[in-house]
Amino acid sequence: MSRLNTFASIETAPAAAQPLLNAVKKQLGSVPNVFRVIANSPAGLAGFLGLSGELAKGSLDARTRERIALAVAEVNGCEYCLAAHSYLGRNLAKLDDTEIAANRAGHSNDPKADAAIVFAVSVVKSRGHVSDSELNAVRAGGFDDAQIVEIVLHTVLNTLTNYVNEVAKTAIDFPAAAARPAA
Repeated sequence: MSRLNTFASIETAPAAAQPLLNAVKKQLGSVPNVFRVIANSPAGLAGFLGLSGELAKGSLDARTRERIALAVAEVNGCEYCLAAHSYLGRNLAKLDDTEIAANRAGHSNDPKADAAIVFAVSVVKSRGHVSDSELNAVRAGGFDDAQIVEIVLHTVLNTLTNYVNEVAKTAIDFPAAAARPAA
C-alpha cells in the first residue's frame, strides 16, 4: 500500500491535476499509479509532464530513453520503475529481454546506446560529478553536447520518479520485473 495518497480516479484528484491526468490517460490508455501519486501536487505533475514531454521531442530515440530509465531504476533500486520500464521497454520500445537485462546491468548491446547508458549510470552514481574521461567517452560514443544534456536530463527525470516512488512506496500496477541474476 502506498504511503502517499494514490487517487482512485481522475475525478478524485485535485481539480488542477485532472486535465493533466486526462492527458496521460489519452496518451497511455490508462493512468499509472505514479501519476496518481504525483497528482497530489498539481504543480509537481505539471512540471514532470512538461519536462517529460519536451524531452520526448529531443534527439534521443525512445529506445535510448527506455534504456536510460531501466539503468537508472536499477541503480536507484526502484521496483516500480523497473516494472514500468521493463514493460514499456518490451512493449513500446521493442527491446528484447537480453537488451533489458544489459540495460539493468548498466550497459547496452548496441555500442552507441552503451555509451549513453554507461554515462547515465555514472551521472547517478557520482551525483553529476563525472570525470573528464567519462565525458570524453560519451562523446567518443557519438553524442554531441546537446545529446549529453538530454542524457543528463533523462537521468534526472528518471531519478525523480524513482525517488517519488520510493518515498511513496507506490503500488506497482505493471507486471513485476524479473529479478536480475546475481553477478
